[in-house]
Amino acid sequence: MNAAAKEVLYNEERSVKQALARGFRSKCPACGKGKLFGKQLYVVDNCGECGEELHHHRADDLPAYLNIFVVGHVVIGIMMVLMGYLSLSLWPLTFLTVFISLVAAFSLMRPLKGVVVGAQWAFRMHGFGGNDD
Repeated sequence: MNAAAKEVLYNEERSVKQALARGFRSKCPACGKGKLFGKQLYVVDNCGECGEELHHHRADDLPAYLNIFVVGHVVIGIMMVLMGYLSLSLWPLTFLTVFISLVAAFSLMRPLKGVVVGAQWAFRMHGFGGNDD
């Protein structure tokens, strides 16, 4: 690809909402068709559909922090509702709360990491804009 074509490619508008939604669905933020993840939480190096380079993302710990924030608020809310409407003793309430926490945390980790990678792509952070940071 020549320099003029790269300049046009890197100056085009990127929809933040669309990139976040695609990342949440574990799809490539550029095309929305390719898989974002290979195994577990490992982001693929390149999109299989459009060839977008995804290897330079820097999600680091942000998805885990977001997961703790969301799950913590949801579980505390559910626990308060259960304590108010059900007369459960301490151990059943504890086991129910731990179960809800684990299910929510494991089911949200991948979508939240996809959202972070999608946001980095949309804002051209960490190499997604064609230059090295």
